[in-house]
Amino acid sequence: MKEFLAIIAENTIMIIHAMALVIISIGTIQAFFLSIRTLINPSPIRNHFHSVYLQYARWLVGGLTFQLAADIIESSLATQWEWDEIGRLAAIAVIRTFLNFFLERDLAEMERRETKPHGELVVPQEK
Repeated sequence: MKEFLAIIAENTIMIIHAMALVIISIGTIQAFFLSIRTLINPSPIRNHFHSVYLQYARWLVGGLTFQLAADIIESSLATQWEWDEIGRLAAIAVIRTFLNFFLERDLAEMERRETKPHGELVVPQEK
């Protein structure tokens, strides 16, 4: 039974890594073409490059989430934990967490900018 679960887990890990590769590849291709289009034909939309960056960051967060899932499954199968595996798992988790934090912050800032009327002075609020 243990060998059967190990085979299923290994195949699942490969599938999840392939899914992450597809997600990150699609996001990269999309970001590339949107950036080229923006350079060739500038949009009247303010901060268009910033919105391209935010879209790309969403793709990266998705891909990193899948990679983290695959690494968690892989780590759970390890009979002996090695520092390399723990370090890789921790690095992916930290990168994903920081990327997600900054993405959420940038999205909130962009929404705030889009909802304020043009010409309105933004005054930072005191806490």
